[in-house]
Amino acid sequence: MSHEEHRQAGPKSIRIFVVTASDSRGEAEDTSGAFLKEAIAGAGHVLAGYRIVKDEPEQIRAALAAAAAAGAQAVVVNGGTGITRRDRTYEAVTSLLEKRIDGFGELFRMLSWQEIGSAAMLSRALAGVWQGRVVFSLPGSTAGVRLAWDKLIAPELSHLVFELSR
Repeated sequence: MSHEEHRQAGPKSIRIFVVTASDSRGEAEDTSGAFLKEAIAGAGHVLAGYRIVKDEPEQIRAALAAAAAAGAQAVVVNGGTGITRRDRTYEAVTSLLEKRIDGFGELFRMLSWQEIGSAAMLSRALAGVWQGRVVFSLPGSTAGVRLAWDKLIAPELSHLVFELSR
């Protein structure tokens, strides 16, 4: 099958859990989480859950466990992918992944470079597979989340979920 046939064979509605990792944002300030919730609904997918947690590895892992318990087929984490001392989402997520989807981070940084230039190298956005679901870890900026959703996640999500079901 071609990648187009895989996209077509994939589920039209996917259960997606959103996790915002932030030490400073509450729901009122979480424009990235709000964008994701709207984009998920607009694409005909189901919001399996939403949680804001501190950028602490144990809280991020607990949020991923909640996503698994909610039956999420995909998890989108936003925040904590930079290089400051407090940015620990990358370490928390990568420690759980069974398979990495390296092309996601590479493409995200390439697309970011087209928008923001060399600062794109600071992003540690990534994707991978954990317990039969796809996990995306994005920066906390709404522009970065929108870029990842519009250019990478939305076009390939059905294909990814289809591949994981094989």
